[in-house]
Amino acid sequence: MSDSWQSVLERWRGAGLVDTAAAERIEAFEAARDDQPRLRWPVFIAIIFGALLLGSGVLLFVSSHWDELSPFARFSLVVILVTVFHVVGAVFSERFPAFALAMHGLGTAALGAGIFLAAQIFNLEEHWPGGIMLWALGAWIAWWLRRDWLQAGFAALLTPAWLASEWIDATNRYYQSDYLLAQGIFLLAITYMSALYGEHREGYRRVLVWIGGIALIPSAIAVVPWYHYGTPLPRHLVILGVVLGFGLPLLLAFFLRGKAVWANAVATGWTFLVLAISRGDSIFIYVWYAIACLGFIAWGLKELRRERINLGMLGFGLTVLSFYFSRVMDKLGRSASLIGLGLLFLGLAWALERTRRRLVARVKGATA
Repeated sequence: MSDSWQSVLERWRGAGLVDTAAAERIEAFEAARDDQPRLRWPVFIAIIFGALLLGSGVLLFVSSHWDELSPFARFSLVVILVTVFHVVGAVFSERFPAFALAMHGLGTAALGAGIFLAAQIFNLEEHWPGGIMLWALGAWIAWWLRRDWLQAGFAALLTPAWLASEWIDATNRYYQSDYLLAQGIFLLAITYMSALYGEHREGYRRVLVWIGGIALIPSAIAVVPWYHYGTPLPRHLVILGVVLGFGLPLLLAFFLRGKAVWANAVATGWTFLVLAISRGDSIFIYVWYAIACLGFIAWGLKELRRERINLGMLGFGLTVLSFYFSRVMDKLGRSASLIGLGLLFLGLAWALERTRRRLVARVKGATA
């Protein structure tokens, strides 16, 4: 049992929250947990890098000899690679679960390569998003069989990638398609970020939080339509894009969060109004983004999620810096603009970090 747990237990015992018998049972439980073999982080990192190097090496070997192989040999090699990775993972599933996880992940990754290589081998001129759909289907089957976080991550990435590729293929000649796609990805990132809620702490939800956190800031930047020229989308495609881009993330949020989906609905309304606010050269778009960041911070405080507070702080800082670069810096001389930028960086970093620490400490205190 770690020192931090021991100190907390002693504090609870001193405050009369647990009696001696309960404290002894807690100590026995934690001691039994510590005796169980657990995967340490150096081994975990070694497995990750080993899997990446193995996959890269196999890919390099295959690509270097690809032209020398017959179509039948190419297809056989693709099938063998997918099969071998999954079979090795199944063999080690009981003896070394972390290694099995990596092998099954390589098998799912090799499936995607195999789908597109098979199309190349047989010169198939089919609908290219269909290959991503088959890859996503394979990931869903693997997750259904394995129920591990890596396969859940593949499915969570490949399913929206398939829908996005279908949208791009159908609307690539219209200028409005890009920001409708960006808005859908942004709302999906928010949905993924909010997957951890209440007592729901399953492994796949943690993967969704990581994916959403990584995609949130870039997709938020892409939400604003930066240009308004070209051929506009037909009305029926606009309606379809709004229904899918706004409705599907909200439906997934309802599945993950139940009645707490109201917060995701607020984010959906914020995103829907971005188009109207961004018309022309309006300063209010920066205010609108600042409101979103403050709302994200308040959301993290309400549901005791530190990552939302951190991302809200980061977004607020980026909003202030963007306003300075676009509205203030070009109106000053070079020296004055650099001095102002330096002071802004220092002051903003100090204020945001101080506020962030205070808010995170409040969350820690509430969850202790």
